[in-house]
Amino acid sequence: MMRTNRKIAVTLAATVLVGAAGAGFAQASSATGRSAAPSACRPANHTAKITDAPNSAGHRHYRVTLSAARGYEPCELAGSPTDVRFSDHGSDSGVTAGRYGDQEDVVTFGPGHPVHFDIQVPSNGRGTTADEASFTLQAPGGQIPGTSFAEGRLKVATGTLIGPVQRGA
Repeated sequence: MMRTNRKIAVTLAATVLVGAAGAGFAQASSATGRSAAPSACRPANHTAKITDAPNSAGHRHYRVTLSAARGYEPCELAGSPTDVRFSDHGSDSGVTAGRYGDQEDVVTFGPGHPVHFDIQVPSNGRGTTADEASFTLQAPGGQIPGTSFAEGRLKVATGTLIGPVQRGA
């Protein structure tokens, strides 16, 4: 009988502690405004695709669209991605990209809120074929850790520029 009461007491104490810890986590989450869901901005939590975009005078354009599936927490992005590199079947193209446009605008990205950015390539007749771009996304306070990847066919050249992240697909 004594053993049974002790087991019940231990079980009740453990249940109370787990419940209190869970309530504390919920309070901390709501107090900080943070969710338990992982951020859509982390590279592993979104997909990116490169598609053709309308050309302009003297430039070819490609659109990189980022999407996040349900279950990820929305996040904020700002400016143009950095550390952009292009490759073709795993071989680095050797082309590096600059940035253009307003680097201060902040956009919300997450499930149901895709974003995109522009790759602007000079149409000087020369270009290097690529099938992938790697890049680092920027938040209002700095870089988001990790490298994101986008797949799709494009041609890049010296003078390629990356536009800022914008709302929409």
